[in-house]
Amino acid sequence: MNSEADTGGLFAPERVAVIGATERSGSIGAAIVRNLDDFTGEVVPVNPSRDTVFGRQCYPDVASVPGEVDLAVVVVPPSIAVDAVREAGEAGVTNVVVVTAGFSETGPEGAQREQELRAVAAEYDLALVGPNSLGVLSTPANLNATFGPSNALPGSLSFMSQSGAFITAVLDWANDQGIGFKDVVSLGNKAVLDESDFLAHWQDDPATNVILGYLEGVEDGREFIDTAREVTRDTPVVVVKSGRTEAGAEAASSHTGTIAGSEAAYEAAFEQAGVVRAENVQELFDYARSLDGLPMPESDRVGVVTNAGGPGVMATDAVGDSRLGMASFTDGTLSTLEETMPEEANIYNPVDVIGDADIERFETALDAVLADENVGCAIVISAPTAVVDYEELAAAIAERQADHDKPIVACLMGGQRAEPAAEILGEAGIPNYFDPARAVDSLDALAVQRDVESRTYEAPASFDVDEERAREILTDAADRGATRLGVEAMDLLDAYGLPTPDSAIVDDPAAAESAAESIAGDVVMKIVSPDILHKSDIGGVAVGVAQADVADTYETLVTRARNYQPDATLLGVQVQEMVDTEAGTETILGMNRDPQFGPLLLFGLGGIFVEVLEDTSVRIAPVSDREAGEMVDELDSAPLLRGARGRQSADEAAIREAIGRLSQLVTDFDAILELDVNPLLATADGVQALDVRLTIDPDQL
Repeated sequence: MNSEADTGGLFAPERVAVIGATERSGSIGAAIVRNLDDFTGEVVPVNPSRDTVFGRQCYPDVASVPGEVDLAVVVVPPSIAVDAVREAGEAGVTNVVVVTAGFSETGPEGAQREQELRAVAAEYDLALVGPNSLGVLSTPANLNATFGPSNALPGSLSFMSQSGAFITAVLDWANDQGIGFKDVVSLGNKAVLDESDFLAHWQDDPATNVILGYLEGVEDGREFIDTAREVTRDTPVVVVKSGRTEAGAEAASSHTGTIAGSEAAYEAAFEQAGVVRAENVQELFDYARSLDGLPMPESDRVGVVTNAGGPGVMATDAVGDSRLGMASFTDGTLSTLEETMPEEANIYNPVDVIGDADIERFETALDAVLADENVGCAIVISAPTAVVDYEELAAAIAERQADHDKPIVACLMGGQRAEPAAEILGEAGIPNYFDPARAVDSLDALAVQRDVESRTYEAPASFDVDEERAREILTDAADRGATRLGVEAMDLLDAYGLPTPDSAIVDDPAAAESAAESIAGDVVMKIVSPDILHKSDIGGVAVGVAQADVADTYETLVTRARNYQPDATLLGVQVQEMVDTEAGTETILGMNRDPQFGPLLLFGLGGIFVEVLEDTSVRIAPVSDREAGEMVDELDSAPLLRGARGRQSADEAAIREAIGRLSQLVTDFDAILELDVNPLLATADGVQALDVRLTIDPDQL
């Protein structure tokens, strides 16, 4: 939480002071006072230049207001806004909304002003929204402390947005759709209170059934994950996320950085936190409506009843594109449908009751489908016909959902004809869509939330490691001015228990021969230089070197490196045990430190294919053993690790442990900015890290 103040006072105040209130037409101060006309509490205008505002007594400052003020809305110019907030804090106000713009969004001067605002809020322990905020509203108290043109209908959705303009558009649209809200907050610049604060507040609010958000970024990624993970166990959170940071584009020095940019970090964070991500506004409210009104499905198997074959096929296709599946009916259900449906009807899923179906036929088919133990949820589709009364059909659907306690969504397709039926369905919490694909997506969101609520949280994996040895390796590199490390950092992996082949780094031919003698068989030799990243491209790697050729190979590799880059720092040559890469599958295990969320782990198919196939999965570290297993499961190439086409299965427990150990390493050391283990060879006997590359920030050590 960014403030210890009670955020509840923002939405349930008894007295609201509008600092900067005025009657001037077209002004924000006037709009806010007017929007508060229906507020159930008291509105107190504050403006030293006026005696009254719209008939209400006006005070020169907050300190002059008799009694307590629960919420102050600041709409004065930016040059005096910080002073106005300070005066509110001195007067004992604990909740402040700064509508005034002209802060960090405007440049260095505004950023300095915002820093001063943050300091004042900390000094007086203020629950402060903004600056640059549209305001807040809460329907139970008829509180509309915004300068938007529309109020909200009452409802059980609570909504936060970084864009004030988005709120005005959403409220206008939602009013037409009959969608209501409990609370709405425009986050503005999030100088004090941010998305995590409001998630925590609404978690404890029994009147909020679903939390919605429009976010352009997250202030504290770790706090967001931890908070949202707690909230989503009981309250669904649906978010539209727009905008991208430059982290992905700038992280060009590693495979992981290139593939796992900031957008991947948000995807991973939402997944780990249990947040349902919507891609657009339509999905945001489609998901909200299903999560707000429908029971959770016991299974992901969908039954479809339709009087129109085409839309039924469309629904089936949409189910195939989702995580859901079409239900296979029991023999009893098929017998019932065969006995009660016309010969022309299709009794298999999707059930087509054909175009001349009346209400009774719909009811019979729907009863049979919902009674089937293999059906977890249902979609009822109808095109308009002369024999179907949509309002009667809507009432029948609502009755059956109550009887069977299984989620049903409707596609009563049409225009004005469908509107009264949609109202009947809406009163029962059943959404109605024109497009069958939207119906499927809304059921998919229910299934996602059900899985989130049934999760058992696992603490991050923890291993016995040699943290001090790892610190020494990183500190030694920093002391010599190195920021990019290669195979000379293999001991770092060893310190954290990631298996590595036997190897040594040597600085003359004789030492190379001695090192090779201690390793049975042929060896691999690699140039060790922080300045030469792609060593194989310049002939800096020799594979299968016989003992007799080690000294000459040493000289050859050094000569190639000097010719390629005369000023490169050469730390020597690595002499490494020869590993048969054909005995397993080459994977990549890496990390890129995201500016919002911290260490972003990546696992996938490695070797030369990593950038071509990009078959990878990501999570925010630290991860649990379960999450490490999910990273493996999500790969399209997972069958390669599990013995596809006669291959020997890899040791998945060893893979999960390697992911967990790397997770612990990059969590322990903020100085590691990027890290690639590529390849990490996965075999039936375990894993081995054959190469490593990392970037460090010496200032973090």
